[in-house]
Amino acid sequence: MSIQQQAPSATLKVGVVGIGWAGQQHLKAYSNIDGVEIVAVAGMEADLLAQLKEEYSIPHAFARWEDLIELEGLDAVSVAVPTFLHAPIAIASLERGLHVLSEKPLARNAVEGQQMVDAARKAGRVLDVAFNHRRRGDIQALKEVIDAGTLGRPYYAKASWLRRQGIPMLGSWFTNPELAGGGPLADIGVHVLDYSLHLLGEPKVLAVSASTHSELGPRGLGGNARYTASNSSHKFEVEDFASAFIRLEGGGTLILEAGWATYRDERDLMDFTVYGTDGGADLRSVGASENPVADVHVFTEKDGENADFEVVAEPGRAHQAVVDDFVAAVRGGETVWGSHDGSLALSRALVLDACYKSALEQREVVL
Repeated sequence: MSIQQQAPSATLKVGVVGIGWAGQQHLKAYSNIDGVEIVAVAGMEADLLAQLKEEYSIPHAFARWEDLIELEGLDAVSVAVPTFLHAPIAIASLERGLHVLSEKPLARNAVEGQQMVDAARKAGRVLDVAFNHRRRGDIQALKEVIDAGTLGRPYYAKASWLRRQGIPMLGSWFTNPELAGGGPLADIGVHVLDYSLHLLGEPKVLAVSASTHSELGPRGLGGNARYTASNSSHKFEVEDFASAFIRLEGGGTLILEAGWATYRDERDLMDFTVYGTDGGADLRSVGASENPVADVHVFTEKDGENADFEVVAEPGRAHQAVVDDFVAAVRGGETVWGSHDGSLALSRALVLDACYKSALEQREVVL
């Protein structure tokens, strides 16, 4: 795909659709980049919309995303809204010649995701997805260890993101598959899948065997104190825990777990364990949803003796890095993450679709 890039010296005019937590991360990140002007924001909450318009000195505020993307002179748009809106907003924006940064997951399913990628390629515009966790300091530190050959050839990995009471807005669009596409596997599991495949060097996924469980959410459990089943506007119709056995090209194995609600330590756990022919490593990030603290331990040998060591790295949340790389791609500068047509995010969507199919049909699904 040939991307029509913006001259590096020009001011990049961006709009943000969605003013919830994710949208606010995009606004903050854009405001930190020289040569970027936030010219529009769209959201349904009138008071919050007015507050953010004033806070970031944004000239235009809209209740409807359709009005935002029609703004004259707009170059790019962030899509930070419920998942069922990703495809329609992104495709409409791309067809108007706008570059698009979408929140994860790419879409509710790979069919919608493919439509988004096709639109980006046809328009010659950037389509990126906000996979911030692969950009965290601890993930990148471990990536350097693996790429340096310290572990030899990785052949097995296990990764998870687990919460105790982490159902987001219990009973909201998050728990409606028609709106969200899935539960924690689609919401946070996609991050785990993304950083795992990134760490392992992007091996091709050959087949998956997955299980999903919905045990706590339907009983009004697993949400935080603010959200309970009593104020639900939707039934709990997604999983609250999922696991997958993923076969990789070259004989490798990846075990993945994603849980919004499990009886475990109250702090979020995001981890990654890898075994290679010459060493292994453990990454544990505790408190992943707020201010994570991470440990990275590497286990290897030298001259027949243990040569284990610890890698010191600040994990952070890396939302700024997502937006930095998107802006660099739009401007045609050096970027970190290769293709910017949404195809990497589409590969993740294909795996998630296979996982849900496997769980539904109780069999292995070959990709």
